[in-house]
Amino acid sequence: MVITALMCGLILENGNLALLGAGRKALPELLEKQIYTFGSIAVTNLKLWVIFTALLVFVFLHAIVTRTRLGMAMRAVSWDKFALPLMGIPLDMVIVFTFALGSGIAGLGGLLFAMSYPVLDPYMGAMTGWKAFIAAVVGGIGDIRGAFAGGFLLAFVEIMVAAFLPSTFRDLFAFSILLIILWKRPTGIFGIPATTKI
Repeated sequence: MVITALMCGLILENGNLALLGAGRKALPELLEKQIYTFGSIAVTNLKLWVIFTALLVFVFLHAIVTRTRLGMAMRAVSWDKFALPLMGIPLDMVIVFTFALGSGIAGLGGLLFAMSYPVLDPYMGAMTGWKAFIAAVVGGIGDIRGAFAGGFLLAFVEIMVAAFLPSTFRDLFAFSILLIILWKRPTGIFGIPATTKI
């Protein structure tokens, strides 16, 4: 499934490249920017909206997955999807809802990213996708808290690297963190080792 997802991503990227060309396009300003200053720290209202939206989406997604019947069904699908139809749970509906929810959140993230860096090109989301994968692995695959914490940890490391070293080292540190986590704790920060009966 991962290989299929990567293939679909490559088809979309190169399809956009063939249809729209490689030229970069500017995204219209959707939100009038204002700068707030707190001592020596300056931040725009857009950055505050991005942080607030990330927190809101995290709470919303965590509530759905942990406090609703559909969320319980989603967790059951990840545990054993072959036993669910025997228990009367509509497997296809749960999978469709999960993909719709994930795609909607990804679309919202893409919109916020494009508003923050308003230059559009066919490959603008490629490295962002890899960073999201790294954040999920660092936090623990399958754990929403882990993905959230991994994303903020990765962002903090990249900001510190850009502040004290050349910014071209950011990707080096990001992928180095991934390798260290896979070496020392393959399940991630919040991941729990599980045994599988064969």
